[in-house]
Amino acid sequence: MDSPTTETTPPPPTLSGPFVGAIDEGTTSARFIIFRAGTDEIVCFHQIEVESIFQKEGWCEQDPMAIVNTVNECIAGACKKLVTAGGKVEDIVTIGITNQRESTVVWDRNSGQPLVNAIIWLDNRTTSTVEELLETIPNNARNINYLRPLCGLPLSPYFSGVKLRWLRDNVPVVSQAMEKGTAMFGTIDTWLMYNLTGGKDCGVHKTDVTNASRTMLMNIETLQWDANLLKFFGLPKAILPEICSSSEFYGSIAQGVLQGIGITSVLGDQQAALVGQQCLAKGQAKATYGTGCFLLYNTGPSIVHSTHGLLTTVGYQLGRKAVPFYALEGSVSIAGAAFNWLRDNMNIIQNSGQIETMASTVDNSLDVYFVPAFNGLYAPYWNQDARGVICGLSEETTSEHIVRATLEAVCFQVRDILDSMHKDCKIPLAKLMVDGGMTVNNLFLQLQSDLVGIQVLRAKIAETTALGAAMAAYKAVENRYQMEAPLSKSGPREAIKPSISATDRNLRYQKWKMAIDRSLNWETSTLPQGEREAFDGA
Repeated sequence: MDSPTTETTPPPPTLSGPFVGAIDEGTTSARFIIFRAGTDEIVCFHQIEVESIFQKEGWCEQDPMAIVNTVNECIAGACKKLVTAGGKVEDIVTIGITNQRESTVVWDRNSGQPLVNAIIWLDNRTTSTVEELLETIPNNARNINYLRPLCGLPLSPYFSGVKLRWLRDNVPVVSQAMEKGTAMFGTIDTWLMYNLTGGKDCGVHKTDVTNASRTMLMNIETLQWDANLLKFFGLPKAILPEICSSSEFYGSIAQGVLQGIGITSVLGDQQAALVGQQCLAKGQAKATYGTGCFLLYNTGPSIVHSTHGLLTTVGYQLGRKAVPFYALEGSVSIAGAAFNWLRDNMNIIQNSGQIETMASTVDNSLDVYFVPAFNGLYAPYWNQDARGVICGLSEETTSEHIVRATLEAVCFQVRDILDSMHKDCKIPLAKLMVDGGMTVNNLFLQLQSDLVGIQVLRAKIAETTALGAAMAAYKAVENRYQMEAPLSKSGPREAIKPSISATDRNLRYQKWKMAIDRSLNWETSTLPQGEREAFDGA
């Protein structure tokens, strides 16, 4: 007699490792992404929004503990998805961290708790601090480039050292903790790593060269904290983390689903995108379009001090003994954020999915030019008193023209930066690697290629920032891994080529520069005496 047949549930499919995890903590959301090691294949991810706090006009803060909790939730969520897909958490061999840069956290050494909310990179409250610091420059020079030879950066509200000085001057609990020696400072990478590795009990206090290069406190040549810079800002060295390379062992995760797994890379988000785009040779450049837009041009082992409004920064250092590679950077403060303004303030669009459709219904912007300088202009102008303007309006202007002009505004700002990079490096760029949320918009990429006059190559995956952190992390644990080798076999990148003439391109750029002129110095401008008297008399 045959034995009865027993119906069994087939085992779940197996998903083989090794895997590498990447924490991507950005301005608006945090993600934990799991890659198949040594490739750009995303196995799974989990993403949660991060709330910003706007207490006053121009201020932008976030709760440091909320950032940590959100990252932990993302890790747990992605690991759960990995197991559901048939993978094993123990096959995650290491993780990396990439983060929003310049954002500043100060916490207590004894309790491990933040002393104040994190000041986020786009916060503009430190304008007054910059003015005070300019007054201390010898010979009344008020030169914003006074510290460039040491740190590669202009004196600007943008950078962490200025935010830290503001906290020292304006928040008593911070200044008292600095005096007592109980304050600890870090950018978001440092704050996350400190908490992941044990917090007040055994957490490591470290950062990498890319994040340190955005503080105005690190010497761009020695890659160490600089005594002269600390003296200028009036800050104690004891609060600062140890500076490490971008690819080495930092510490092990102390608890949770990834307990015992090492953290082996840290990169600021834009430098991580440079690595993820594999712009690992001198003369290669990438642009990342998100809330803002950031262009990095790899200058190799050479430090190039810009004379045309760009920043000198560390691109990456892939190992403690590795040669550091530097970059020129241009930052656009408002890119995708301009469309949030069209949606939230002007009700011109309801969602981002409308942008390409609306802009495509018109053949051009009808000579409308929009400078979205809501909080001043970054590179290459560095004018905090600039404000947004829309020029060229006529009776025929429609919402569609304004949406198209907003797309073009991002493109023109990128041209501003690329022109400065050409002047500084003397080498014309043949192609631009692009990534970020806006690059899903085909019309935008065509406009970008048209208005800069070079090929634009879209990244094969959207998550190049997290990919860069994963690549650097895997390199630290697998010395045979060659980062310069192609990461996938999905074919060449899509290339978008210019479709307008140089004459048309330059004429439109000339009008953009006219719009820029109209946006400058709104906060400090006054009417000439004669015109003011006539106005008052009227």
